[in-house]
Amino acid sequence: MIVINARFLTQSMTGVQRYCFEISIRLKHHYGNQIKFVSPKGIVLKEEADALGAEIIGNHTGYYWEQVELPIYLRAIGSPLLLCMANMAPILYRNKISVIHDMAFMVYPQTFSKSFLYAYKILIPWVIRTSKLIFTVSEFSGNEILKYYSIDSEKVKVLYPGFKKEFGVQEHTKGHVGDNYILAVSSLNYRKNFVRILQAFELIAKERKDVKLFIVGDVRGSHFATIDIEHYINNPCFRFLGRVCDEELNTCYNNALCFLFPSLYEGFGFPLLEAQACGCPVIAADAASMPEVAGGSALLCNPASVEDIKDKILLMINDAGIRKYYAELGQKNVLRFNYDNTSNDMIKIIDSYDNKK
Repeated sequence: MIVINARFLTQSMTGVQRYCFEISIRLKHHYGNQIKFVSPKGIVLKEEADALGAEIIGNHTGYYWEQVELPIYLRAIGSPLLLCMANMAPILYRNKISVIHDMAFMVYPQTFSKSFLYAYKILIPWVIRTSKLIFTVSEFSGNEILKYYSIDSEKVKVLYPGFKKEFGVQEHTKGHVGDNYILAVSSLNYRKNFVRILQAFELIAKERKDVKLFIVGDVRGSHFATIDIEHYINNPCFRFLGRVCDEELNTCYNNALCFLFPSLYEGFGFPLLEAQACGCPVIAADAASMPEVAGGSALLCNPASVEDIKDKILLMINDAGIRKYYAELGQKNVLRFNYDNTSNDMIKIIDSYDNKK
């Protein structure tokens, strides 16, 4: 028996939760009734929970459920191998394999709440120490783990994620077709480099008023209290789309001149692959995991330089040949990333560790 810590089902869908589900559904298909998915109450991802046949156990939620109720339950059913795929795991239960996605909380602590940071700084070292094995999503993240924690490098295994198959080239594009626009998917998080995106495109707008910047994501909040966001919202060269569904995002990728992804820190960077799968050329940061994930298929920029971001955007806008070149490279690059392959590799390793106490 293998048990999956499905606490991720109680969280909103981001790249980490998508990773957890895509791997989980494939593990369920492979192991059948030899695998069980357990979650605290308060499930948010109801369709995903139903697809996995997740079972709610315990009376609490959050860290208490994970650190107290989950290990008690596991010992009561014979201490099976536990797989935890969303960074956190019960530190007093040792028959487990854990997935750590990145070390952002160590590198950019200011981007997290004090309670989150406190929990992670205390618990993550113990998660790493008490796990039989640590999976991570990129060589970059693997090196980050080894940089901050003194553990045997053999204990850390890199398994690249895939990307959602819903993203791809549309035969008949729709929406935004009449607009020449650059697309950015951003948020309030400092690591997404949102301010420099705005600053770079404001410079471009002075030269190319025929090109707009479309921004997907929630960009209001206290994080940018010192930024006059209304200044940009009132500028006709900027279009703030807010949160959109995957179908709408797919259309945005398909019709954009290019996708702008100058994040300061990403453990993997799923949007880069989503854009490339849609045939959209990508400008990405020459930082963190982005060069590794792009593998030479994206135009790289210095994320700390507004001027360099601006220059790379202008290069894409003004040169159709460059756009075609990176679009074609991107279509080849995405073939390296496949959740089926990731799951198969994970299954081989899990099987070799199963029932080792």
